[in-house]
Parts: sequence; structure tokens; C-alpha cells
Amino acid sequence: MRSARPLFLLLVALLVATVWGSQQPQSPTTNIIHVQIDGLRNDKGKVVCSLYASADGFPKDADKAKAHTSAAITDKRAVCDFAGIAPNATYAVSVFHDENANGKLDTNFMGMPREGVGASNGAK
Repeated sequence: MRSARPLFLLLVALLVATVWGSQQPQSPTTNIIHVQIDGLRNDKGKVVCSLYASADGFPKDADKAKAHTSAAITDKRAVCDFAGIAPNATYAVSVFHDENANGKLDTNFMGMPREGVGASNGAK
């Protein structure tokens, strides 16, 4: 049985890229939250990322997330980008390593994750 080692090296670079001083109004795709995930166990499957705009449901209830995306894994790293994000707000991110690419976080009989998980600010 493999342990669900957290993605300790989850680097949540909440880079809300905003174009300052532009003469034109900003388009919704100007604001991006860039999430870099390092320290994955292997390159199997994909990483699934969920973006939350409030504490409601974070980090476990993906249905309450504002946005979802997934990313391929290369050299035990992945990057999730969320575009069109409203500026001047606080967000949180949860991720899991979907090793078997079945689209869900696999757990054992006690509900403990069998796949790697991580969250911004070290949320449990």
C-alpha cells in the first residue's frame, strides 16, 4: 500500500498577472493564476487542480470550486493555469495527482488518499 505523500513542494505561485498602465480595457484573459506543482511521485496520469474563491468547500469539495483544470506531468512537475480570474481577490488551490487518470481522487477503505494531494497554505 502506497502512502498518500502530500505534495510538499506544491508551489502555488498565485501570480495574478495584470497589465498596468494599459490604454485599453483589460480583457478577462489578462489575469492568470499560475500554479506550479513540483515533487510528484512519477509522470503517470495527470494533475487535477481546483481553484476556490472562498473557504466554502476548500480543499476537499471540488464541486464548490470556482474553476478546474488538469495538466500533463513531465519530470515529476506540472503547471496549472487559470485564466480570466478576477483581480484583487484571494484564492486557494487544491491539487491531486490522478495517477491512473480516472478523473477522481482514489482513497482507501478509511477515506485516506491513495494518490498524492496538496493544497495552498498547507491546508489539510
